[in-house]
Amino acid sequence: MQHVIAIVTVVVVGLMVGVEFAVAAFVNPILDRLPDNGGLAARSDGARLLGKVMPFWYIGSVVLGAVWAVPAWGDAGAGLVITATALLVLSVLMSIALLVPINSRVARWTPGSVPADWKQQLGRWDRFHFVRVGVIVTAFVLLVIGKG
Repeated sequence: MQHVIAIVTVVVVGLMVGVEFAVAAFVNPILDRLPDNGGLAARSDGARLLGKVMPFWYIGSVVLGAVWAVPAWGDAGAGLVITATALLVLSVLMSIALLVPINSRVARWTPGSVPADWKQQLGRWDRFHFVRVGVIVTAFVLLVIGKG
């Protein structure tokens, strides 16, 4: 059973990393290059959609890591799994403290309610998101190595 939990955890976290990396490296930069701030509505819609889905994905990843870590306690890769799970917890805390407040504002934006500093707010979200992506990529790598 531990083997199945490990595989499910690696797949779930790996897919999450892929989505978040794609948003950071490709989707948002493409949207930001659209003429006449055309990407603003798309980023607002993305904030609404992903704002509903990602909390479950992040918390589910933490739960899977914890479920894997308990029976792995004392095994060779347990320290890696525990460290990875701690990093996933950090990513949730970062999300709650840094990214969700901005994301919640962006999700409510309409063409008539965009604040004057919207580019700065999106830039700040992007910077925090890049750091969070680094955290979850590190967690993913540790999980893969811990799966060994």
